[in-house]
Amino acid sequence: MSEHEFTLVISGDLSDEEVARALFEAGCDDATFAVSDGVGYGEFIRESPSISAAVMSAVHQVESVPSLRVRRVEPDDIVTMAEIAERLDRSRESVRPLAEGKSGPGGFPAPLSHGRERNRLWRWSDVADWLGNSEPQEREAAPFVAALNAALELRHSGNQLMDETAVKELLAFV
Repeated sequence: MSEHEFTLVISGDLSDEEVARALFEAGCDDATFAVSDGVGYGEFIRESPSISAAVMSAVHQVESVPSLRVRRVEPDDIVTMAEIAERLDRSRESVRPLAEGKSGPGGFPAPLSHGRERNRLWRWSDVADWLGNSEPQEREAAPFVAALNAALELRHSGNQLMDETAVKELLAFV
């Protein structure tokens, strides 16, 4: 068994004593729950054979409390240049030449989002692989967290879609 650290972003009232008790009784005794800027979250340190088993068990336990829904899992694999710099313990300005191919070995991963200078997004797993410092646990976690976050977003957005045909077409991509 390995320890896995992750955060669940949660909608619902986490300040309610009954909710806190229900979370504990559901098995979330390995988490700390709080609200920051109106956003609820649970920080987990969970022993499990895999990150996917750890996260899914936590999602099911949180959602066993009727008033709560998991919205996202963090850390997300999608990062900005500033987040890349933070994870590498470097300045943003020292990462920019790497991304632009002006320093380093070249071949920095292409951004996922638009090519504009500001607000570009990358997959951290691609950057870590490029650097040669990704760990097996991180390589396992990145695609799983990305897929789960996409599914959680589809669940949230799908509930708001009125066009049943569009929903079926979206689900056909899976």
